[in-house]
Amino acid sequence: MEPFERVQGVAAPLPAANIDTDVIMPKQFLKGIDRSGLDRGVFHDLRFDAAGALRPDFILNQAPWRQARFLVTGPNFGCGSSREHAVWGLSQLGIRALIGTSFAGIFFDNCARNGLLAVTVPADEAQALMALVARPETCGLVIDLARQTIEGEGLRLTFDIDEPRKHALLNGLDAVGLALARADEIRAFEAAHLQRNPWLAARRP
Repeated sequence: MEPFERVQGVAAPLPAANIDTDVIMPKQFLKGIDRSGLDRGVFHDLRFDAAGALRPDFILNQAPWRQARFLVTGPNFGCGSSREHAVWGLSQLGIRALIGTSFAGIFFDNCARNGLLAVTVPADEAQALMALVARPETCGLVIDLARQTIEGEGLRLTFDIDEPRKHALLNGLDAVGLALARADEIRAFEAAHLQRNPWLAARRP
């Protein structure tokens, strides 16, 4: 995964509460045998009309938010089904971080497993951030994960994140990468375990 260190970019406001995973990634985009093309599915029914044309009233179809790297979301973002495709699609669209007051639990974990930073902030800070990024002239943010800061024009916020999640995001490690980082310890444990229990390695006739 791409490490998340200090990322700068446009943030788009999505203030609605309870945006579920079927809105983020509609079910018709779950049919593929790989992850390709999921960027097309993100917020599909909000981004496109029945004829496939862009809806000009949707924030991600407007300049400068078409290039958004961050989303400032309403409460309980990512509720509904547990589909991991929602996170895959957001990442393919170029979204690197989500900032909101709360996220659905499974969705929040899916973000961490796939390199998408999800940050929770108090309601008053989220409201101030939402107002800031709703204006084209002040929609740029910088998120510094090492320092755990979010900075915009005239605004600087700090956020909490648990250390294992922070370590994985900073180093671009998924679950496999985290395990491989301790490969020497794993091999040493295996060797000692087999030495104590040699019958486990016995060959069958």
